[in-house]
Amino acid sequence: MILQDKVALVTGGTSGIGRATAIAFGAAGAKVVFSGRRDTEGEKTAKLIRETGAECLYVHSDVSSEADIKALVQKTVATYGRLDCAFNNAGIEGFFKPLHEQSIEDFDNLMAINIRGLFLCMKYEIQHMLSQGSGAIVNNSSNSGLVGFPGNSLYTASKHAVMGLTRSAALDYAKQGIRINAVNPGSTTTEMLDRVFQKVGITADDFTAMIPMSRIGQAEEIAQAVVFLCSDAASYITGQPLSIDGGYTAS
Repeated sequence: MILQDKVALVTGGTSGIGRATAIAFGAAGAKVVFSGRRDTEGEKTAKLIRETGAECLYVHSDVSSEADIKALVQKTVATYGRLDCAFNNAGIEGFFKPLHEQSIEDFDNLMAINIRGLFLCMKYEIQHMLSQGSGAIVNNSSNSGLVGFPGNSLYTASKHAVMGLTRSAALDYAKQGIRINAVNPGSTTTEMLDRVFQKVGITADDFTAMIPMSRIGQAEEIAQAVVFLCSDAASYITGQPLSIDGGYTAS
């Protein structure tokens, strides 16, 4: 119970890595607030969190909306009194095609979620954490935040931007009790990965062949890394990317 009595916030918590992390926060002893845009899936996540014995709250929220994010953080604090941990997970994969075929609408839609959304979450989370003098934030980047991928330029650019925000903000608040890190998952069994395989026209077996550990990751494996980075066990870690990709970016 390494997060006993802590309050944790997860965006994009209705499926995949976000759902697994919300459950892991609850299992680690935290009170959990999580957000998303799919209310039925949100109810499923809430049920799974409560099965760990944890308290939780689901908030319908769009990360690209400043009003929604401001209200999400305010509701977290109003309900549980503080905000100790945040996992900024919400993101979309966009379209897989060469850069010159991407439209302005493709760019704006992806950046509104992956970058504007992250900026807004960090802005309001940090404002509250400054007032209490402590906090830990983990941003969900990707191995695409560390290396390039053909046919995936906009998503890759957005995830490199996640790393820039993470590193710079970590330096801004290192002396004020706030730690900010990122996880960089490789291929992980989620609905998003299924969509990516369909868009690119490859199978899980095709991609597994490129991973040194010869398997695709599980959402729960990413979740445990997030819990670690939010815990006191990571008290001297800030501004860092943690690759969880079966060795892909090491090869």
